[in-house]
Amino acid sequence: MDLLYSNDRKGSYPQSWYAATANDAPDRPSLKGEVRADVCVVGGGFTGLSAALHLAEKGVDVVLVEAHRVGFGASGRNGGQLGSGQRQDQEALIRMVGRDSARQMWQLGEEAKQVVRGLIDTHGIDCDYRPGVAWTGFSDKETRELHGYADLLEREYGYDQIERLDAGACQALCPSPAYKGGMLDMGAGHLHPLNFALGLARAAEAAGVRIFERSHVHHIEDGTPAEVRCDTGRVVAETVVLAGNGYLGGLNRKVAARVMPINNFVAATEPLGDRAAEVLTRDVAVADTKFVVNYFRLSRDKRLLFGGGESYGYRFPDDIAGKVRKPMLEIFPHLRDVKIDYAWGGTLAITMKRLPYLGRVGKSILSSSGYSGHGVGTATHAGMLMAQAIMGQTAGFDAMARLPVPPFPGGPAFRTPLLTLAMTWYALRDRLGV
Repeated sequence: MDLLYSNDRKGSYPQSWYAATANDAPDRPSLKGEVRADVCVVGGGFTGLSAALHLAEKGVDVVLVEAHRVGFGASGRNGGQLGSGQRQDQEALIRMVGRDSARQMWQLGEEAKQVVRGLIDTHGIDCDYRPGVAWTGFSDKETRELHGYADLLEREYGYDQIERLDAGACQALCPSPAYKGGMLDMGAGHLHPLNFALGLARAAEAAGVRIFERSHVHHIEDGTPAEVRCDTGRVVAETVVLAGNGYLGGLNRKVAARVMPINNFVAATEPLGDRAAEVLTRDVAVADTKFVVNYFRLSRDKRLLFGGGESYGYRFPDDIAGKVRKPMLEIFPHLRDVKIDYAWGGTLAITMKRLPYLGRVGKSILSSSGYSGHGVGTATHAGMLMAQAIMGQTAGFDAMARLPVPPFPGGPAFRTPLLTLAMTWYALRDRLGV
């Protein structure tokens, strides 16, 4: 079974609030026959669009092929949060890779935010970017840990964009009985992810990228040149960029061994009007400390956009709204009477250590994926780093490629049951508060 078609209609965006409020986008043609290019990008999300745009701006001839529509996958369905640093926090990175490499990862994470904001400004992308992401804890202990982390960022990296929230300040910001404190990172932000992807596509085309939609890649012949075979045509190119993330399937064995697709779910309530203040009193996003993170924000029309719950395997649950409503009401029990107007799922990709996997995975193939829920910045940045590497500037790409990303035990055949077992354990820990 192919994740590209397990839960969605070919060439159609899911029935999400993002799709309902998307900016106009052209219906691009499918690939027909043979085309040639310097670089073929596989996948039209943040990674692929950023790589294509940055290459084209340097005069490289780029073809991008997307099985559905640009922004169809996780790039057009996620929580829209542009976080600081990497998916793993700096304390974890220090333990994993040492203090010096962790500092480099922080600097690259800061660069990722700058890249996103720079693309928005340079290309006039209308995607409702707003500053501010809060991290919230469920206990006094978690609040102290979050404040201690803010202290570490300020002490070690000079990062002074964080407001520490005690219980009163947290309640004033987010009136949930579940949260006891946290921190508000005003150097992070949030945006409309599908409109950001559509804006990147327009910028890429303006720079000369040829984008083909509804062009499913089923095989890549690695060589010099490489050949990318689609259902209705093929691309011959010197270099291939793999940017399919959770939808990449078995196109490359090295990636499949290290990167696993999982499903996550989002719901959008009816417009809350004056009741929006019962969710947030400032236009910021929130993510909490649960292992399976709850994340939310208000839309521009005052809906609660709430993400929560995961599943493993191919199929989404039949009742996505019900799956998301459960954690939503744990955080906001006073919204029990509020209707859900939209509910959708999406497939992202994780790695064993929740670090992105960048690498040269063939003679002519570069790949980046496995953003583990931190993709708005990291994916966009990774696209730029792959473009730079193709142009001979390899420092950033090589630094990310050195991150430890081991294969899943047992390979692709056993990763899903093993992960399900592990996530069941972490879900139990979340419920017990340990």
